[in-house]
Amino acid sequence: MLLEELFFEIGMVLVIAAGLSMLVYRLKQPLIIAYIITGILVGPGLFAVARSPEIFEVMSQIGVAFLLFTVGLGLNWRSVKDVGGIALATGVGQVIFTTVIGYVIAQLLGFDFMTSLFLAIAFTFSSTIIVIKLLMDKGDLDSLYGRISVGFLLVQDFIAMFILLWLGSVGSGMAPEDVVLGALIKSIIVIPVLYLVSTRVIPPLVAYAARSQELLFIFAVAWCFLIAGVLVAFGFGVELGALIAGITLSGTVFEREINARIRPLRDFFLIIFFILLGTQLTLGSLESMIVPTIIFSLFILIGNPIIVMLIMRALGYHPRTGFLAGTTVAQISEFSFIVIAAGIAAGQVGEESLALATGVGLVTIAASAYMIENNTWIYGKLAPVFKFLEPERVHSSKNQGKRKVSPKVVLFGFHRMGKVLLEPIRKMKKPYLIIDFDPHIVTELSELGEPNMYGDAGDENFLIEIQLEKTDMVISTIPDVAISLSLLTYLHSKSYKGVVIVASRNQKESEECYLAGATYVIVPSVLGGERFKELLQKKKSSKLSWKRLAGGQKESSS
Repeated sequence: MLLEELFFEIGMVLVIAAGLSMLVYRLKQPLIIAYIITGILVGPGLFAVARSPEIFEVMSQIGVAFLLFTVGLGLNWRSVKDVGGIALATGVGQVIFTTVIGYVIAQLLGFDFMTSLFLAIAFTFSSTIIVIKLLMDKGDLDSLYGRISVGFLLVQDFIAMFILLWLGSVGSGMAPEDVVLGALIKSIIVIPVLYLVSTRVIPPLVAYAARSQELLFIFAVAWCFLIAGVLVAFGFGVELGALIAGITLSGTVFEREINARIRPLRDFFLIIFFILLGTQLTLGSLESMIVPTIIFSLFILIGNPIIVMLIMRALGYHPRTGFLAGTTVAQISEFSFIVIAAGIAAGQVGEESLALATGVGLVTIAASAYMIENNTWIYGKLAPVFKFLEPERVHSSKNQGKRKVSPKVVLFGFHRMGKVLLEPIRKMKKPYLIIDFDPHIVTELSELGEPNMYGDAGDENFLIEIQLEKTDMVISTIPDVAISLSLLTYLHSKSYKGVVIVASRNQKESEECYLAGATYVIVPSVLGGERFKELLQKKKSSKLSWKRLAGGQKESSS
């Protein structure tokens, strides 16, 4: 009978989630909102449908593990290296600033020293799980701000790991330095072993498992659980173990296939994770915390993006990139609840702090979902406010000043696909210019001796200053439809006669670009960089040949 009750309990929760999801989808809102509202409805505060919290806890933890496993599968170490410095500086800087300001706010609200300290630490960290899912859904995970965001979120997680170790020492009575030293010793043992396994053992095992799609699926799932279990036995978390399990498989040629197989399983269990978050809210306990909840929520939703934007601007990034990255830290993490719960268990803070953290978590998670989804539009509205932070309109490299001839080919965006296209562009034997929004990329191009410029493809004033309409060919590898349409609109207003090639995330966006006047549209998920490189070598700068190719592309997609 217990099994039947559990079956109908889970079924009822999923039915409510499905119904709310259809309503939320109809309203064109993120489905995460529906999952959190489901949790509120089925939780103990209202209808108390979910009476087996331990089952939902296990299912949500599996969802988190699968999410980080798929993140590890797609982890590009070159991308991490590209943004490593900015990620470290921004991550550490944001943690310090948010902790200090959060502590001051808590003190002004009348909380005692220890409660203020725990709240400040808890509200410092953002949810890697939620942010990665939202960036994946939006298709911005591989954008400049997306890569930076994931980078400093990983830095936050690294800091959080040490805080967890410290909290563990408080609970166990061990000295904090002994706990940290033990973790370092275990890392020195585990990391070389995992490296050897991933380079020597995994390739032949995966190659054998790939002979059957079903076998590859069960092997990947088992590998995730095996590595996570081993690392848990060594004193590390399930999340870190799942992430490392994914990384060990990321070097194989089958990582995309594994990712595609795991994704539906991951999404199902992640739904439970978000529902579980909602169940932690009891409306009665929030009544006394309504004012602190509003104040802390506003600080996190407004203050965190501004803090990140200012830090990144000080490091040379455009305020647009800083703001977009800042919106990803406009919520608190599931780690926040762990910190507060540890403080309660140690007798350092009162139970009301958990109600405050829960309220702030739900408000900021729900609001940040909208912010991340619409961050480009929001920045467009706020751009005049941040105009004083913008760098000089045109930033030329040292090599740019030596260039005597106006470029005939302009390439926007050098990351990944841009690097692949550089060779065929050189072979055109025409003056070219590479424009990028990342100051570190500009520095790299300068060191390589390539003609380059720091600039924003979506800024019309910048396009006017470089006289883009005087070129023969414009190529943008930036898969942002807003930037592509802005670029196309400008060129159309100048009656541009040359070839315009832009990128989009999907077929729907590519159709918008064609309607706006694109000669050809690259859809990276369909046409990879190497394949487009071949096309560029064949078609050169002939507008007619690109038009014919675009016509065939439209017919095949219809």
